[in-house]
Order: sequence, then C-alpha cells, then structure tokens
Amino acid sequence: MVAGATKLRTDPGTPIHTMKLHNLFSKIRLANLFVPVFLALGAPAVFAQAPTTTPREEKLLNGLKLIMSDAPASDKVTLKVRIHAGSAFDPQGKEGLMKLLAANIFPNPEAKEYFAEELGGSLEILSNYDYIQINASSKPEGFLSMLEAVANATVNVDINKEMTARLKTQQLKVIETLMADPAYVADQAAAARLFGTFPYGRPADGTAASVATIDFADLLSAKQRFFTSDNATVLIAGKIDKDQAYRAVRRYFGAWIKSDKRVPWTFKQPDAPPTGVQIVTSPITDRFEVRVATRGTSRGSNDLAAFRVAAAVIENRLKAQLPTGGNGSIMVESRDHVLPGAVVIKFSGTTEAGNPKIDANDVVTRALSTPVTDAEFQAAKPKAFSELLEYNVYDRWLDVDTYKTELPSAFQARVASVSLGNVQDVISRLKGQPKAAVIVSANKPSE
Repeated sequence: MVAGATKLRTDPGTPIHTMKLHNLFSKIRLANLFVPVFLALGAPAVFAQAPTTTPREEKLLNGLKLIMSDAPASDKVTLKVRIHAGSAFDPQGKEGLMKLLAANIFPNPEAKEYFAEELGGSLEILSNYDYIQINASSKPEGFLSMLEAVANATVNVDINKEMTARLKTQQLKVIETLMADPAYVADQAAAARLFGTFPYGRPADGTAASVATIDFADLLSAKQRFFTSDNATVLIAGKIDKDQAYRAVRRYFGAWIKSDKRVPWTFKQPDAPPTGVQIVTSPITDRFEVRVATRGTSRGSNDLAAFRVAAAVIENRLKAQLPTGGNGSIMVESRDHVLPGAVVIKFSGTTEAGNPKIDANDVVTRALSTPVTDAEFQAAKPKAFSELLEYNVYDRWLDVDTYKTELPSAFQARVASVSLGNVQDVISRLKGQPKAAVIVSANKPSE
C-alpha cells in the first residue's frame, strides 16, 4: 500500500477530553500484554560504561572536528563520521531528501562486501531527523584503507541522474513496505497531527508523492548545504597511533570544503494539535493501533532523564490498568531530538468481538492523574537509565556536537541526579498539555 492509498477521516467536533472509544474497543483485545523484562540495572552498573580516558580532540583548518579514543583491547578500529543535519532539514513537499542523500554515500552493495571481506570489518549508514552517520570498522592493519574509502565517499558524494533514479526506486519500495504496517501508519499520523508541518510531523522516509518530486539537483543542493567539513565530526577508536591517525585524517579529509555559513535550526513552533480524533483505515483488517501523543523534550534539555522516567511510569500504570490475556501491547515512548519531541502512548493489538470495553482516554487520564510514588519512581528508573546510557559510548561523544549535551561523564551524572520531584513535575506538565489522538483500524467506530 502506498502513501496515497491511506484514507483519513477527522471528526473535529469530538474533543479529546470527552473522547469515548467504547464502541471501537469493544472489538479490540488488549490481552496477554507483552511486558518487557528489564534487568534491574543499578546506577553503578549502568555508569560502568564511562570511558576510562578522555579522548584526544583536534580541529582541522577546514573546521572538521576529530575525536580519537584509545581502545587497546579491541581487535577492530572504529570509524564514525557524523553530519549534523538530518531529515528535519527536508524541504516541505520533498520529504525523504536527506534519506536519499545518505543513500548516495555508499550506493552500491559491493561497498559492504569490501569492508567485510577485505578489511575484516563492517559498514552501515544511519539517517534520522537529527543527523546522517557513517559507521565503519576494520582490522587495525586495514585502518588507513578504511579511512581513505570513507573519506572519498563522504567528501566526494557522487550525485547523478542515473543513481538518483535508482535510489528513488529503492526508497519507494521502502515506503510501500512501511505503509503496509499499521504501527508505522499510526506513528506517522500521530506525528503529523501533533506537529503539523513542523519537521517532526513529516515522515523522514518521505512519501510516494514527495520522493517522486526529488531530482538530482535537489540532492546536489542539499550536499552543498550540509555535507561540509565544519558541519561534521569524525571519531576514531581502537588500538591506534593517534599521531598517525591525525595525519591520515588531515590527508584524506583536509580537502573537504568548509561552508560559507551554517544552516541554523530556525523552525516555526507548531500550533496546538486539533482536538478531534483522527480515524485512519488500517492496511491490515485484523490489526488496530491507537496513539495519544503530546509534546515532549529535547535531547539536550535538563529534564531529559525525567521525561524518560515519566514515560516508564506511565507505561507501567497503563499495563496495570488494562486486562491481561490475548494478543496486544502497550508502550510509552519519550522521543527526543535536537528540538523538543513528543511523548507517545501506543496501544496495539488484534480486533476480536466480545472483548471487554476499554476507554483509552479514560485509562490515559487516570495514568496522568495521580502523583508519582517513590516505589513507581524506583521501578521505572532501570528502563529509563538503560535507554539513555546503554548505547555506544562513542555515539555519546558525537552527541555533544549534535545535541549540545555535556561530555559523557557529566551527562551520566545528570541522568543519575534525576529526582522523584523532577518526574512528578513532568507528569503534571503532560497532564495539562494538548494531546493528539489517532485510531488506525479497519473497523469504523459507531457514532
């Protein structure tokens, strides 16, 4: 199913604070809820990932920042190149542009084979709202070859009509697959309803219509604006000679052109979401998705950890409220970006007649209505902390430039300092904020 085939219906006269979903949920089975089992991670265990030494930082004459870190026990050298601009900079009507630009870095599948077979490592390209990133690795003896290959692909991104057409065809297939997933359809509908034309309300992968409008000239323009040396950070980690690595980076990345001016994050803040409930036809007849979304926080904000803990508290409360048994799930996500993101409450499952009636608005309201207890706070911290701290430590160093966060050690300390009062304040804020509601179902709710 492609983007244009999704049917939308909005009932603007149904305010969310009085929204009743009894009729729809009489056919929805939210039983046998999937409850993830989280390790009881104490703060010392989580924070044990902190680097033992401070990486060496350099800056080239063209403004490129270089971070070099020792990892003498590793049998691989890691190379990361992050461009500090992602899909948030897609022009309106050309969503998917930055995804295509990222795909142009290493457009041929043979590149991954080269990194795996010849260099004994790996290659992947990441692209999201906030950045484009190359992750590569090699055996120590292949380090210079890896660095040269990545530098050539990054500095000299080859954009032409033929490759653009091929990548667009590939991206359209990705979009078609995504639009056949009710969960993706619900996520995108809720984001659009909450943020409107603000970047986070528009799909990073694009739509069939938006990708069709992109041509190679658009990609060339985006490359010139964002693929510049002073808008990037290079990180190298492993058993390396730092002086040699520094010389090699200057050699291979030194010709990278610096921008005349940086592209600022100047986006008009979105309006409050409509109060009605948006009904979206599900691409799968026996699946439903419900989303209730409200504004969240940014990755660099002081209340980041409090929002993550609050999301875990809400999720635990919802799971305790709703009946068990069947085939469904409940999840609450705090999505943070360079700019404030969203807190999204997600109900998923299969439709089946004869199940208990559930008022989603009622259970969400109850989940936000009472102060957080210390027991809830302690139960929610392990999940929230693991989400924040159990990812690649080198990515946290790159986050310093992308999200303007503290150095990893200071970031860890800030996460550890989150208090019960901080989380209670976040829950209180979420309770009073406007919310966007979306139902994705093949069953039309009765009036």
